[in-house]
Amino acid sequence: MKKLFILLIFFCATPAFSQDDLMKILDAESKNQTDYTTATFKGTRLINGQTIETVSKNHLNFWISHRFGALNSGFIDNFFGLDEARIRLGLEYGITDLLTVGIGRSSQEKMYDFYAKYKLLRQSNTTPLTVTLYGSNAISTVATGSALESGTVMRYKDNLERMTYTGQVLLARKFSESVSLQLMPTFIHFNKAETTDTPNDMVALGVGGRVKLSKRVSLSAEYYYADFNRPSTSNYHNALALGFDIETGGHVFQLHFTNARGMIERQFIAQTTKQWSDGGIFYGFNIARSFSFDKRAKGMNK
Repeated sequence: MKKLFILLIFFCATPAFSQDDLMKILDAESKNQTDYTTATFKGTRLINGQTIETVSKNHLNFWISHRFGALNSGFIDNFFGLDEARIRLGLEYGITDLLTVGIGRSSQEKMYDFYAKYKLLRQSNTTPLTVTLYGSNAISTVATGSALESGTVMRYKDNLERMTYTGQVLLARKFSESVSLQLMPTFIHFNKAETTDTPNDMVALGVGGRVKLSKRVSLSAEYYYADFNRPSTSNYHNALALGFDIETGGHVFQLHFTNARGMIERQFIAQTTKQWSDGGIFYGFNIARSFSFDKRAKGMNK
């Protein structure tokens, strides 16, 4: 009986020791595991500019961006800008979860833009920021001699002369479930500048962020300071935009006000002609619709 009693105590104690050892192992593994931050922003665009977000692998985003005329354009003649419209249609596709490519066409100056984004670093329990690299090329296809938004005319016939290149390093941090902030150091190169107000090489710094007001509604803002090497006599201004994001399932609907009418970097960073102070404000919206071509995801959904 004594031997049986000792054996019984041994078997009862063994699970307790095993449980303690298992918890120690799990704690050690959890400390070494990388926990990545998700949904820093709801879309790949903040308002006018890009966010650090990329499109998921084998997913396609279709963007519709729309800008009305300026609010100070009059009620009788232009119904506070609602009689006018500029539009950009865009497609972007996730080659991988970290690499996105895109193409767009704007009605303003009949502009085509091509771009790529690569998420270099991801915010996690070991990394404080997400860093995404962005590069784009844009070309105007408007007829030579046509009037431009800048108030000049298109003088160049050669396509290479009409090209503009943009490079950005997008740095963002999600501070909480409600607050995310982003910095956008920017470099823009014009093969040939249209006016003396625009240097061939421009540097700018953008700052933006969002604050969630509810589960599906966010307040967003962005500002681009582009006066670092722009002539003091320039007729161009820094771009400021304020808006609301509304998420509805597979759609992201963005409503905003901005003094920039253009919807690609060369236009809203380098060639914004209006100011908030004199009512040069454009009302607009972006709509994004996501489509999945991931067969495994579809199979899982079934």
